[in-house]
Amino acid sequence: MKKLLVICGPTATGKTKLALSLARLVGGEVLSCDSRQVYKGMDIGTGKDLPKDGKWRAEESGLGFYEIDGTKVWGYDLTEPKEEFSVSQYIKIASRILKNIWKKGKTPIIVGGTGLYLKAVLDGIATAEIPRNDSLRTTLEEMPTGALFETLAQLDSTKAASMNSSDKNNKRRLVRAIEIAQWLIDKRLVSKNKGFYPTSDCLIIGLFAPKEYLAVRVKLRVDSRLKRGILEEVKTLLSTGLKWESHAMNSMGYLQWRDYFEHGASMESVLEKWTRDETSYVKRQMTWFKKDKRIVWFDISKENFSKEVESMVKKWYHGPVKGKK
Repeated sequence: MKKLLVICGPTATGKTKLALSLARLVGGEVLSCDSRQVYKGMDIGTGKDLPKDGKWRAEESGLGFYEIDGTKVWGYDLTEPKEEFSVSQYIKIASRILKNIWKKGKTPIIVGGTGLYLKAVLDGIATAEIPRNDSLRTTLEEMPTGALFETLAQLDSTKAASMNSSDKNNKRRLVRAIEIAQWLIDKRLVSKNKGFYPTSDCLIIGLFAPKEYLAVRVKLRVDSRLKRGILEEVKTLLSTGLKWESHAMNSMGYLQWRDYFEHGASMESVLEKWTRDETSYVKRQMTWFKKDKRIVWFDISKENFSKEVESMVKKWYHGPVKGKK
């Protein structure tokens, strides 16, 4: 059975760094599972660990990668920021990349904090294959969030009841939920995307830390990205004609700069908001991942956590994980 290693968890836990280390241990190649790292030119804000001289390269298959510390990293720069990019598109590309890595006799290491994308690859998401309905979207996007939620409640009361306050006030999520509900009313979906977890020997490792420890790391992460030039990166993106309303610019580390450019907000206020929003995002990520009982968790605040991870990975790599069904 093919091996598949997954490193997941919230922002600022060092997932990519660990993955690169483990790649050398198991002869692996890394696949980013991040809904924002797919955008070209959005490097600093999304946390791509690119070397200064790193260049995107393409294999004969047409799939592209970066080489970092001697390891191929896939899943970056899949589309232009001006383009819409969905989980359905990611599934198709990720599937090709995983099969390509296995074909070469390597071990894929999926790394990321976008829970929906990871679930789609591991378990499959039938609704990801439901197509866009542009005419419906045009109508819905003119409606306020309250009216959208009421519309969803009429079409799919179960989905509406499962939404938290953030979901209820997120127009994009509401529009997509209505689009799916409307589609399912009229058609029976047969999903071709079954996910890779059942067909692979998969080990899922989760990284976490106490709240206070992660808060410090988030603050350092924001400060580091400022020093690396996030402000210039945002200026460059805007100079290409990218609008604040675009989905790409709604990303963490970019959206927070809008008031700075449009209303003259201070840099200090931007950084405070960014840090606060990033910390809230960490909480939402942990809420998502904690629901998956397959994840083996490691506390990154512990001195020897990386050695413990390496020990587990070695045992798994040289034999099936005990208890895996």
